[in-house]
Amino acid sequence: MSVVCIEFKPGLEGVPATESSISYVDGQKGILEYRGTNIKELAKKSSFLETAYLLIWGNLPSKKELDSFEEDIRYHRRIKYRIRDMMKCFPETGHPMDALQASAAALGLFYSRRALDNPEYIRSAVIRLLAKIPTMVAAFQLMRKGNDPVQPRDDLDYAANFLYMLNEKEPDPLAAKIFDVCLTLHAEHTINASTFSAMVTASTLTDPYAVIASAVGTLAGPLHGGANEDVITMLSEIGSVENVRPYLEKCFETKAKIMGFGHRVYKVKDPRAIILQELAEQLFEKFGYDKYYEIALEMEKVVEEKLGHKGIYPNVDFYSGLVYRKLGIPSDLFTPVFAIARVAGWLAHWKEQLVANRIFRPTQIYTGDHNVPYTPCEKR
Repeated sequence: MSVVCIEFKPGLEGVPATESSISYVDGQKGILEYRGTNIKELAKKSSFLETAYLLIWGNLPSKKELDSFEEDIRYHRRIKYRIRDMMKCFPETGHPMDALQASAAALGLFYSRRALDNPEYIRSAVIRLLAKIPTMVAAFQLMRKGNDPVQPRDDLDYAANFLYMLNEKEPDPLAAKIFDVCLTLHAEHTINASTFSAMVTASTLTDPYAVIASAVGTLAGPLHGGANEDVITMLSEIGSVENVRPYLEKCFETKAKIMGFGHRVYKVKDPRAIILQELAEQLFEKFGYDKYYEIALEMEKVVEEKLGHKGIYPNVDFYSGLVYRKLGIPSDLFTPVFAIARVAGWLAHWKEQLVANRIFRPTQIYTGDHNVPYTPCEKR
């Protein structure tokens, strides 16, 4: 009798889970492409909604298609009062990611029909999720402070409208543009944990609102989407440039994780981190310097000096927090903002999954006992 040996890969590292044409990463060369277009080009020339259209439908839209897409999203930005009332009952101390997961799931109560063979249903789900997720994030931020949410403004574009709803004032055009680029940078990144979670959920043919809610729950973990929040906490703890080297030496000695550095795929500086650093400098030039930036620069220098040979460089989380901080976004909203952007990628994979769906059913390697006799309760 032959025994089949199955190699165990913790975390499924390096195990292909699907075939996809949505995004591509070369971790050795620092390349990220959406549908074949380099992220640097999209960050410079595109907008988030145009990029979202590209990811989800596979091609850049014509002007007519883009205008229609943007118009539909403007129309669907508002959320039903019952969802607002539900959100008002959330505890003020709750994390915004938990609030977002519950709110995204609640959308399915209003809009789910599971008509997954209907292109119009698919399009309407894409529109509603892209339109309403930012509104819910901004609404919870104001509600937990005891205030009513700010209604969306149809005259503002996607990024500017979110900052307006969040900060209760119309943003500077440069701030809005930079935030839009941030959304583009975070929109998609192959089969990461939250995207895989979305795909597994989608493979059951449940509704897209449940798909996004499951992905949000996965993104909430500190090993995935929560790192940019932790970076700001770390920079605050370090406090000054002089403290950087002692802090890092202790991390090296204890093998502690240094937030914002290292990536499962990239062995060079994350291309998104390069762009985010440039965006941070643009913000500092116009709106004032951030003392944490000097600390961040010194950290990058020391980590490269000590760990560069191991391929440990800044990832997307290292500079994104500094950008969001300057935009007036609270640190515990950094991950919900990540989710606003990544909805585009999750939906792209959901739509791709539907084309040739097969429910995910991985196997296991059993490590337990056999033939264990039952022990009656009185003898245990």
